Amino acid sequence: MAKNLVIVESPAKSRTLTRFLGKDFTILSTIGHLVDLPKSKLGVDPENNFQPDYTVVKGKEKILAELKKAAKKVDNVYLAPDPDREGEAIAWHVANHLKGVKANVYRVTFNEITKSAVTGAIKSPRQIDLGRVDAQQARRVLDRLVGYMVSPFLWKTVARNLSAGRVQSVALRLICEREVEVTEFVKQEYWKIRTNLANKSKSAFWANLFKIDGKTVVKGGEESKTKVVITSEKEARAIEADLKKQELEVAEVKRTQRVRRPAAPFITSTIQQEAAKVFGMSPKRTMSVAQALYEGIELGKKGPVGLITYMRTDSTRIAAEAIAAVRSHIGEVYGKDYLPSKPKFYSKKKQAQDAHEAIRPTHLDLPPDKVKKSVTPQQFKLYRLIWNRFVASQMKDALYDVETVDITGGKYLLRAKAQRLTFEGFLKVYREEKEPDENGNSDSGIESLPEMAEGEVLKLKKVEATQSFTKPPPRYSEAMLVKRLEADGIGRPSTYAMIISTLRDRKYVELLEKKLHPTDLGKTVNNILVEHFPKIFNVKFTAGMEEQLDLIEEGKDDWVEVIRSFYGPFSEQLESLKGKEKAIKESMVEKTDVKCPKCGELMVIKWGRNGRFLACSGWPECKSTQPLPEEAAKNKTDEKCDKCGADMVIKSGRFGRFIACSAYPECKNTKPLTLGVNCPKEGCNGKVIEKTTKTKRIFYGCTNYPKCDFASWDKPVAKTCPVCKHPYMLQKTSKVKGDFLRCPECKNDLFEESKAEGSTTEETTV
Repeated sequence: MAKNLVIVESPAKSRTLTRFLGKDFTILSTIGHLVDLPKSKLGVDPENNFQPDYTVVKGKEKILAELKKAAKKVDNVYLAPDPDREGEAIAWHVANHLKGVKANVYRVTFNEITKSAVTGAIKSPRQIDLGRVDAQQARRVLDRLVGYMVSPFLWKTVARNLSAGRVQSVALRLICEREVEVTEFVKQEYWKIRTNLANKSKSAFWANLFKIDGKTVVKGGEESKTKVVITSEKEARAIEADLKKQELEVAEVKRTQRVRRPAAPFITSTIQQEAAKVFGMSPKRTMSVAQALYEGIELGKKGPVGLITYMRTDSTRIAAEAIAAVRSHIGEVYGKDYLPSKPKFYSKKKQAQDAHEAIRPTHLDLPPDKVKKSVTPQQFKLYRLIWNRFVASQMKDALYDVETVDITGGKYLLRAKAQRLTFEGFLKVYREEKEPDENGNSDSGIESLPEMAEGEVLKLKKVEATQSFTKPPPRYSEAMLVKRLEADGIGRPSTYAMIISTLRDRKYVELLEKKLHPTDLGKTVNNILVEHFPKIFNVKFTAGMEEQLDLIEEGKDDWVEVIRSFYGPFSEQLESLKGKEKAIKESMVEKTDVKCPKCGELMVIKWGRNGRFLACSGWPECKSTQPLPEEAAKNKTDEKCDKCGADMVIKSGRFGRFIACSAYPECKNTKPLTLGVNCPKEGCNGKVIEKTTKTKRIFYGCTNYPKCDFASWDKPVAKTCPVCKHPYMLQKTSKVKGDFLRCPECKNDLFEESKAEGSTTEETTV
């Protein structure tokens, strides 16, 4: 019988640890949090120092009982959830439920799942870090207070079933404010002028107009003592004509060397940004793929192997032994010319907790090509990205020769620039993907200019004036939003992906052409929150709260006092809004010029649980309603009513979506909305449809119910399994794998990257 019990979060991680620890250890997993605040009520007592009312998560009672039973049979219990605040809280809750067992209970953490790291952690256990527990507890209580006390306000002013998140709502505010900047942007005309010149040997090159009377020519904005904007064709043509009269000569030839340093190893925010730019992966998908690489991949005879270090980190720090290993690798594979004399170190970000290493490979004897057959295509792409970035981070800088030629003529200064790569250095392994600038440009340039000497007179062959217009700031891509959240100190590494996925799940934002657009619902929720809770849903306030959570973790602040200082003003603001909800809701009503088909009164736009709709302004005398024209077009079908011949449309009711006659209430014909999947029950000719339970939970059943009892919590998809040819697959999602399809027959998994995330469709079978 094993003498030791190790408790981890994930079953995948437990398989990897079993190989390292041997028969004296039993490995069990919690499968996430076992204990949390109850869903059915606030679960926090403001009158009793904000005491949380923790309960066992529904469905986890059996897991907890198994852990208790196993703990009674061993000498030592090692709590090994992830090495972050959430993992610390899970360990603390488990320890509290194991009180009374005779075994010694320890906390162990490891930044990488390798034999040396795991066995080292077991040999050096520690006590639970109550500072981290308190910081997690403070965040959970804060989020619960905001979510459960502000959401009812949204129900009364906008529509039922909406929710407000403390951090997500600030991210929504950033997206909405950027949308206003984009829609209200007034473009400004400007002209760019460049000249085609030839030197004495008749070699031609292009030079841009750089200065006029010592003022730099810029693309737009206000003119100043140092800047000038060419705003019209008339002005551009005048400059063009004047340039042709000037004698142009070389004023200065400047040759310099440009050094380009490699980027730091990945941290959570940068890997999410880079994976989005390179592969079109959402932050949520990136983290789920990285989680699998961290917890362990089956590598044939080697068994499960953790390929990367912990992926939730804000530190660029690298362990000394890892630096030594990668320097040895660089010398062997690329040669000493690519190896710097000393290791490279990267500066720590101001708000970084620096609790873990940067994200790096754990085994430099397992390069990407060696594991390619054992991982999915997405896992391979992300692993190769992490590998290349880490190796490049310890290679020599890239070197460029830069030549700048300034040409003068009268009041004009022209500039030509060339850049040539002379030593590729780290670029041999890795080039960071760049976001285009706001005008859609990326880095570009010529590699060489013809030989010229200072004082040399040049021949003007051509002047080219081009009209352009300033462009609005770009909408946030998911990568850009993560970068902004990190820069503003909003959220922490473990929360970025969840912030964005929550906004999308709530239908507050949508991803269109790789950019985040606020929906009408998102704009409305944001306007309400910002107007009535300006201090809470505020970038500086939220960033300051993150800093306070860090102080709690460090033991420099008390979590109860932090919550109390927040709760006082917050509860007063809520109290001041009581009784005003109806007036606020009425202020949101929009007038239209659409006439009511029943009474002729003008209709207005209102909000309901299914979004905006048209309602008669004569309510309650006239209760006529109809969908907005754009919604009506979206919900149209090609089907005709078999009773009256009118168009059938998609509607939503308390039992889910269905098809109904557009002539309602004169014709009340309805039909179920099918998924295009035949009922899998043998002998049944029904179709699978979407249904909802009494508690509004969606499930899928047969149109022939109650004669046919087919039901599924997972959504059937009309896609044939590529392995066993089963006629449909089930839509699944998990923390590790993200979104994927599973065959109900052979259990084959199929991964398909969402087209909405801007990538090409890619399928992987396992």
